[in-house]
Amino acid sequence: MSQRLKLIVAYDGTPFAGWQSQSHRNTVQDHLERAFKRVTGGVVRVHGAGRTDAGVHALAQCAHVDVLKFLPPDHWIKALNALLPPAIRVLRCRNVSKDFHARLSAKGKIYRYRIWTGPILPPFEYRRAWHVAQLLDLKVLKSAAKHFVGTHDFASFAANRGKPEPSTIRSINSVRVRQKGPCVTIEFDGNGFLYKMVRLMVGTLVKYTLGKMHIGEITSRLHSGKLGSGRFVAPAEGLYLVRVRY
Repeated sequence: MSQRLKLIVAYDGTPFAGWQSQSHRNTVQDHLERAFKRVTGGVVRVHGAGRTDAGVHALAQCAHVDVLKFLPPDHWIKALNALLPPAIRVLRCRNVSKDFHARLSAKGKIYRYRIWTGPILPPFEYRRAWHVAQLLDLKVLKSAAKHFVGTHDFASFAANRGKPEPSTIRSINSVRVRQKGPCVTIEFDGNGFLYKMVRLMVGTLVKYTLGKMHIGEITSRLHSGKLGSGRFVAPAEGLYLVRVRY
């Protein structure tokens, strides 16, 4: 009889081709599954709460896995971290019931996007933040961000991944904009996010704040329910999955 483990995993997305397993097998999911195979001697499938793209980071991605080998949770953490690349770490592990599913049980997610507005990007911020070497008016940015709060059809803030979504309607509970020195963070709390939705929203907010588009373009896209033109996707390196809510 197998036991189900719930894992909280952090990773620097820079070296990896995203979360989801791919043929070249340099994804976070691939590395986790290989580590489990070395510990258990068998093939297991790790299920994540959601995909993150190449270059996107996670502070607390959630995953579950069914294993036949029984170890205390702290032993799993030590064994897996000893086999994983340094850019991936299992932070927490616990036994859960078979009713728990990392993706299907999730009630929402929190994403954070980091923007460095100083004239020079420090080397330790390289691939950790989007470098926009211009001051961003926080009042303007906050005002525009409020338009995303609520339930909308975010079709024009999603990229085509080939397989259409059953629904493009999502609810954003809050958008928090903060600044500490040259670093501006935009944090989205929502019940779910479409493919590249956060990066498209951030790209739109920055374009508007810099005076490169009108607020009407944001509101019209939220009401159109259609794929928009002239959209700008913010780079992957500034995006972090902060937490999955259950």
